[in-house]
Amino acid sequence: MLSLALGGVLFWGAPASAQVMDRDIGSAPSLLVSRPLPSHDAYKTWVPPFSQPEAVAPNPVSKWLRRRGINFLLDNTNEFAGAITPPTRGTTPGFSNYKQGASNAGQYAVQLDVDWDKLVGWRGFATHMVTVGRYGTTANRMFGDWLNHASEDYGGGGNVVVHLVYAYGEETLLGGRLAIAAGRMAEISDFAASPLFCNFQNGSFCGRPKGITDTNFAAGYPASTWGFRVRGRPARSIYVQTGLYPIENGIYQVYQHRTGFKFNGANIIGYTAPIETAWEPVFRHNTLPGHYKFGAQLFSTQQSDNYFDVNDESYGLTGHKQKQHGASWSTWAMFDQRLLHYHDKESGLTALAGAIYNDPRTSLRHYLVYGALLNRGYFRTRPYDTLGFAITYTKIADGVSLTEQNMIDRGARRGLPNHATGVQHNTIVMEANYAIHVMRGVIFTPLFEYYIHPNAQSNLRNAALLGFKSHIQIM
Repeated sequence: MLSLALGGVLFWGAPASAQVMDRDIGSAPSLLVSRPLPSHDAYKTWVPPFSQPEAVAPNPVSKWLRRRGINFLLDNTNEFAGAITPPTRGTTPGFSNYKQGASNAGQYAVQLDVDWDKLVGWRGFATHMVTVGRYGTTANRMFGDWLNHASEDYGGGGNVVVHLVYAYGEETLLGGRLAIAAGRMAEISDFAASPLFCNFQNGSFCGRPKGITDTNFAAGYPASTWGFRVRGRPARSIYVQTGLYPIENGIYQVYQHRTGFKFNGANIIGYTAPIETAWEPVFRHNTLPGHYKFGAQLFSTQQSDNYFDVNDESYGLTGHKQKQHGASWSTWAMFDQRLLHYHDKESGLTALAGAIYNDPRTSLRHYLVYGALLNRGYFRTRPYDTLGFAITYTKIADGVSLTEQNMIDRGARRGLPNHATGVQHNTIVMEANYAIHVMRGVIFTPLFEYYIHPNAQSNLRNAALLGFKSHIQIM
């Protein structure tokens, strides 16, 4: 849940005692992206070290397995949120079901990493697999918001006991300068990713800033598709990566991906090709790491125009079929930098900022910008506690807003796009929290969330929520 190593850097070759032990299951891809080359250049082929989070109790079986190249992790993340403000109510269709309430959502997760170099001598090759089970619901829909979950762990898990998140193999060559991966992969776990995002609970930020998965065509945790990715490091602090991922229709819906084990590819309707490059400097004697990344992705499948119909008129007025575009795109710029260093290697104040800009013809979220601060280990007696604040601003595409206004003007209050009960323009989501390291493997995070213009609608009351996030690393 909480990747509290501010800056997201876990240096290759660092001793176990120097590693922060509160890693969330499923963060491995973004952690690998965030690792620069070793300080001593070498071309030896080897497998990068696996994540070894702090667990509730020492486990001799886990240690025995890790020495032989097998890393088995088990954890639970639970997220509670309750509204402390009443929702908008009225006689207009759509408002009558809104209520002031609370919800709980969570997941249990299992991760299996195998170092085939240690196990059978296959130099540089490793496999990674994650499965989850999710439960509960999310509070945001009680006050009319369908854009940003109050509990990020809600949805996408199929409501089954075991849902496959990803299962892929990766070959690392030339001392980490080249990495090639293929299998069932979550594209947004590698691209536009950071292990810092889930220091927060709300879905506009945790997992990934929501604008990057504005369509159902970019697979993000816990969804995956068949995929291929290659990453190269021309210099120690620079990487360039690209890949190719089939677009599978209904990737976040249970009718196609309830368990995640549907492999036949019968629902492939196109491909997405992302590319990303980053500079990852570490300043002031390896105490101030930063990540500055830029990327884009192209979707090669038909998507509907958010305003025009087949005759280039407003489909909200004519009721005709929407105009189709043969391709669309998304871009991003993301930065994080530790600004201050306190007592130990992983403490300090880190700032995050970024922007996601989507194709205005086909997107719901035209752009999203975010900023956050994470302050870890300020008190010497509480080295693993973290104070966090995050804010996201989402601008709805003009075509969506105009279409909804046109539909309302012609008397259509029901059936607006995106579960709207009014015209969508923009929304802000804020969160403040304090992560308490209770004991080995247990983190408890009280939090406050505030929604301005829920569902990007000015006709809905702002909503305030109190809640908590807990993480228990069992193995």
